Amino acid sequence: MGMAVLSSAKGAVLPCACSGRALALARVLGSGLRGAFATAGGSSSSLLPRRWASSLPQQLEPADRSDEESGGEIDWDNLGFGLTPTDYMYVMRCSLEDCGVFSGGKLSRYGNIELSPSSGVLNYGQGLFEGMKAHRRPDRAGYTLFRPEENARRMQHGAERMCMPAPSVEQFVDAVKQTVLANRRWVPPQGKGALYLRPLLIGSGPILGLAPAPEYTFLIYAAPVGNYFKEGLAPINLVIEDGIHRAMPGGTGGVKTITNYAPVLKPQMDAKSKGFTDVLYLDSVHKRYLEEVSSCNVFVVKGGVVATPATRGTILPGITRKSVIELATDRGYKVEERLVSIDDLMDADEVFCTGTAVVVAPVSTVTYQGQKYDFRTGPDTVSQKLHTALTSIQMGLAEDKKGWTVAID
Repeated sequence: MGMAVLSSAKGAVLPCACSGRALALARVLGSGLRGAFATAGGSSSSLLPRRWASSLPQQLEPADRSDEESGGEIDWDNLGFGLTPTDYMYVMRCSLEDCGVFSGGKLSRYGNIELSPSSGVLNYGQGLFEGMKAHRRPDRAGYTLFRPEENARRMQHGAERMCMPAPSVEQFVDAVKQTVLANRRWVPPQGKGALYLRPLLIGSGPILGLAPAPEYTFLIYAAPVGNYFKEGLAPINLVIEDGIHRAMPGGTGGVKTITNYAPVLKPQMDAKSKGFTDVLYLDSVHKRYLEEVSSCNVFVVKGGVVATPATRGTILPGITRKSVIELATDRGYKVEERLVSIDDLMDADEVFCTGTAVVVAPVSTVTYQGQKYDFRTGPDTVSQKLHTALTSIQMGLAEDKKGWTVAID
């Protein structure tokens, strides 16, 4: 399960010698750590290995892949979107001594990890995550992933913004495949759900002064899931929030950092207490342009035009969003990525949301300043056609002419 640590442009494996971007990152990590230890009055050179060792998440018992094919007593017909602990997780680490390069990942028994109370993720929110799904093939001969390379590249983009090293695309995809196979008895039957995968990249090393952590952990865990919204495939009801904003220009709204999600918990809970499914957020400058829902992108349809807010740093560039744009274009719709105003929303025929968890979710109503606006839903809508097209590819029910799916055998 070991990984090559560095590759040249021609693909030759190089020793772990800090060069280029890895060297720059190592210098940043090193200066931050030295500053933290100097604040504590200690010697960074003598404390460094011991401090790192004490902060590492404890490696659990090495795992063998399960040969079982059943997820135990799970009621697949009533599977919701919740945490069901599975058998194994994948763990890989990177420290300053590794020159900012990940290597040596392995499967471990699913369980708790140990972190220093001064770890970068706990103190400064230095963390990213991805969301993915693995589906069982119709003939039960293996499983499929949907565009995992896109998740890997998005994590790399976010890591650069958050001053973190990241696994290579090859490492990321291989780790996901191993996690699926190790937990294959938890992949729901065809049409009953999917195995949700949560890759995490966190600053696990200890740091006191504000600086990048000295050590990082890449971890993947999995859980079988059904529909994200309690409404299932039924249309959802949103409320526009104009007093609290998810992101601001120049911030981290365009990367999938963990710090984007805690701020939306309060407005989301308030909305659910009033009977709404979720919250639709506006831009923080003009307060009149749509951005996204708490955990998914938004689209509006008018005539033959499908519009979605452009990603300009405050909106997460969703992989499902990107795929839906391409599928809609293939089907003859004019797709626009632009500023989408509240007026555009009010005048729309349809509204729908997209995301790994929600897939394509039709919106029945949107409430803004006490006024409810209704939209078309049902079998003949654009959202339903796109949902069918997308899920057919993801589940292996239609030919994948785009090369989006990756097989796991």
